Amino acid sequence: MAETARRTAVATLVVIGLVAVALALWKLKLIIALLFLGFAIAAGMRPGVEWLRARRVPRAIGILLHYLVLAGFVALLLWLIVPRAIDQIQAALGTLPDAAQHSKGFKHQLLSALDRRLRHLPTGSSIVHPALTASVKAFEVVIGIFFMLSAAAYWVVDRDRFIDFVASMLPREKRKTLRDTWILIDAKLGAFIRGQGILIVLVATVLSSLFLAIGLHYWLLVGTFAGIVEFVPVIGPLTAAVLAVAVGLTQSLHTAAEALACVVGLRLLQDYLISPRVLGGATGLPPLIVLISATSAGILFGAFAVVVAVPLAVLVVTILDVAVRGVDPAEQEKPTVLFTAKEG
Repeated sequence: MAETARRTAVATLVVIGLVAVALALWKLKLIIALLFLGFAIAAGMRPGVEWLRARRVPRAIGILLHYLVLAGFVALLLWLIVPRAIDQIQAALGTLPDAAQHSKGFKHQLLSALDRRLRHLPTGSSIVHPALTASVKAFEVVIGIFFMLSAAAYWVVDRDRFIDFVASMLPREKRKTLRDTWILIDAKLGAFIRGQGILIVLVATVLSSLFLAIGLHYWLLVGTFAGIVEFVPVIGPLTAAVLAVAVGLTQSLHTAAEALACVVGLRLLQDYLISPRVLGGATGLPPLIVLISATSAGILFGAFAVVVAVPLAVLVVTILDVAVRGVDPAEQEKPTVLFTAKEG
């Protein structure tokens, strides 16, 4: 009886401990997601940092240069694209008849909603003087971004040291497999991040040009939005297509059809020609796995988790390949985007 009671108590404590850990992880899911994104960003810029280091540029300076390029891209988006998009919407609102401007029609509601959203985006003055304009929510977003970028910087510098620490706790015969698996995952994540960055710029540029050519209103806003949401698998391109068609319908059915043709045409070209050359099978995931992971992450953890769905799927699939299927990670070809295999 005493032995049974003892085993029952131990089992109960184990279950309670597992539940407590699960609840803690659930509560910390946002921090975990930001940390994972930081690791993915670190994997994306590590080859560039090491390339600069080989040319006698310290790692800290290399990381700072990468962040300056990212900050320059965001500044370009805020200072150049957003004001022009607002001008386009204001011009479109000004073309409405006086009676329509006070109506509740679809066109007026769409234009007014876009104008309102754009005017709530941060401007140059709100970045220079955040204390005057930032709300508590905006401050939390800034802290989250700072945490993610800091984690990425530390991971670039300390990844190998951390891998050695974890490997030291395993039997000697398993240490090499752990290191090779970790480096393979890192290479896949890095190639995916760099490839997605290229695709975002490409999609935004091409679609903006096509929308301008067909005369779509606020073509710059719609094209830029389509490029940004390219990072969200499946849902992002679909959202971009819906927005392009909705904007086209404010002009004519013909314009909406042309906008849809532009999005679908670029998507087909991207799937069969551009993505294979740019990403080159960086993730090694079939489209069905991408669809399932993105949908599951969105349902379970919210819209934000969709961003990390593909990197997380890469992590899980690679670990399963090594642990279950017995794949040797050292023999797997490491994907490269913008860098050679040696630099990667």
